[in-house]
Amino acid sequence: MSKSVSRVLTGITTSGTPHLGNYVGSIRPSVRASQSNDVQSFYFLADYHALIKIGEPERVQRSTLEIAASWLAAGVDPERVTFYRQSDIPEIPELTWLLTCVTGKGMLNRAHAYKASVDKNNAVGNDPDAEVTAGLFMYPVLMAADILLFNAHKVPVGRDQIQHIEMARDIAQSFNYRYKNGSKTGDTDHFTLPEAEIEASVATLPGLDGRKMSKSYDNTIPLFVPKAELKKLIAGIVTDSRMPGEPKDIEGSALYQIYQAFASEEETKAMQEAYKNGIGWGDAKQILFERIDSEISPMREKYESLMNNPVQIEAILLKGAEKARQIATPFMQSLRQAVGLRGLSGLQKAIKVENKSAKSTLVSFKQYRETDGLFYFKLVDPSANTLLQSRGFVTPKEAGAAIAKIKTEGIQLDEQTPVYLGTLNVDELNVINTALSQFIEN
Repeated sequence: MSKSVSRVLTGITTSGTPHLGNYVGSIRPSVRASQSNDVQSFYFLADYHALIKIGEPERVQRSTLEIAASWLAAGVDPERVTFYRQSDIPEIPELTWLLTCVTGKGMLNRAHAYKASVDKNNAVGNDPDAEVTAGLFMYPVLMAADILLFNAHKVPVGRDQIQHIEMARDIAQSFNYRYKNGSKTGDTDHFTLPEAEIEASVATLPGLDGRKMSKSYDNTIPLFVPKAELKKLIAGIVTDSRMPGEPKDIEGSALYQIYQAFASEEETKAMQEAYKNGIGWGDAKQILFERIDSEISPMREKYESLMNNPVQIEAILLKGAEKARQIATPFMQSLRQAVGLRGLSGLQKAIKVENKSAKSTLVSFKQYRETDGLFYFKLVDPSANTLLQSRGFVTPKEAGAAIAKIKTEGIQLDEQTPVYLGTLNVDELNVINTALSQFIEN
């Protein structure tokens, strides 16, 4: 991959029907990003994440179909991007475990979702961890694996997800630091540190009741709901009691925030003026409906066609998984190598080198024949210095027998020793005998 190309990665949890919040916060910006020649895009269906909070298999399956169809209807080109289902990439859960082993529990204790569950339990006097699964607690690590496996540079998220990107950076840094020596070059980080990418105007889209648009709050506007249903849902957006003609505040207005996410800069300014001039809520909702429908309507037909052909979507996802694994599989192999999950055959050469190195530090016997016709041997150290020199033997067999005796019994200070001792004293002989014992052991 060229250094000038930026990797962008985003996923949507398959926990329900995609809604306008998913569209403006993830689907639309990701489609736009994928059309740039200097961006390499990775878009996935986060079905592992869905298991954390959804215990309905049929719902997870149906949501996978709906979200895939939504992305494709919105303009994602599977030939141009890497479009896959999370559970089709076995390297993701494997990397999750490697990252788990470098992630501090204290950091996970501070995760917003976990803290919210603990606070909720404390408020009603329950055990702090009541009904808190390990999946919920480990959610940030799985998300980090999603991002780091493909070394994404940017991750489009809402403001409520920024903490998870920061955690992914911290986890990546911990791994890079611990296993720096495990990289092939010794000075190259394994993981790129990702950055959160936020569209300020649509970072977190409000729902019908003004809270964040979320399936968990049951306050969503489904993305491809029929036109009549879309109008009805928009009419149900909570507003205040100000009458037509009364100036209205855009601050805190869910209706205005949703409109801003779809409108151009000029249209947004016009709506601001309308608020100041006291536009009626019914008229404001009609304008919002027309603006949203004008953008969504052209996609509805394709969405419905895809929903009626799940086999086609399955083929697209499997092809995308194959494309993703062309990157994930070799990278995961390098990470396994880095942490020490290695085959043992590679140790054979290392052992041979180690043994050779060890033997090179030992003394050795050199046997030879001189011009006088007799056979001699000498004991030398690794630097070829002579420690002991034998007398002459008539046959090489006699010299060999003397060597064997020395290896077995060592050197003795007596007249039977078949070597020339010169002025060696007992201490010097002890040193030589120690060297001989090491030679014999090896």
